[in-house]
Amino acid sequence: MKTVLITGANKSIGFETAKQLLQQGYYVYLGCRDIKKGEMAVDLLKSEGLNEVESIEIDVDNAGSIKAAAEWLNQKIKSLDVLINNAGIAGTMKAALDTDINVFKEVFETNFFGVIEVTQAFINLLKQSPEPRIVNVTSGLGSLALHNDPTWKYYKVKPAAYVSSKAALNAYTILLAHQLSDTFFKVNAVDPGYTATDFNHHSGPGTVTDAAARVVKAATLGADGPTGQFFSDDNAPETGISPW
Repeated sequence: MKTVLITGANKSIGFETAKQLLQQGYYVYLGCRDIKKGEMAVDLLKSEGLNEVESIEIDVDNAGSIKAAAEWLNQKIKSLDVLINNAGIAGTMKAALDTDINVFKEVFETNFFGVIEVTQAFINLLKQSPEPRIVNVTSGLGSLALHNDPTWKYYKVKPAAYVSSKAALNAYTILLAHQLSDTFFKVNAVDPGYTATDFNHHSGPGTVTDAAARVVKAATLGADGPTGQFFSDDNAPETGISPW
């Protein structure tokens, strides 16, 4: 049975991703900052007959929490097949000159530095898998090319801290995929689309079911699947591959 760790998985897209992977036969470690909320999410999944799941306490903003989670999982399993870096925050909708530096730092701590720390903490477990996969959940707003295109439908949507953090995450995805290009790893960034969740006060038109399916697709890529890609059905409905 393949194993997967998903951060920020007790609700919304992360929770639905866990559900869909459970339905595909994966054993899911449901990562969450608040272990009580994680246990409630696990109980809900088990009530639907999805039993191969455990909650794991992991706060991606806290190095000690990440280390403790990695040590705990190392005692449980010999290899990790999939890491989904899903946890993220929005910050504010303010523009570049109007966003306080502390907001930038807060958003980057979760959306960028947290991903790096989590990935580095679990990389040895991933290396023990015959087909390891890393999925970084990004945003279509992380595309620098499209932000410079006045014809893009989201051109005027420029929350500075969030956009910058996701662009940085995309860059890290490229660099990580390159470093692991001579291995069996597949490392990709996935835009789940503008989805109705707590994250955006349920303003998005997309569903968590469709959003999670995009993440799951990247998490379950076969040996001939791509690596170092930015998947976005929203940005590029014809090809599914977004410009960086």
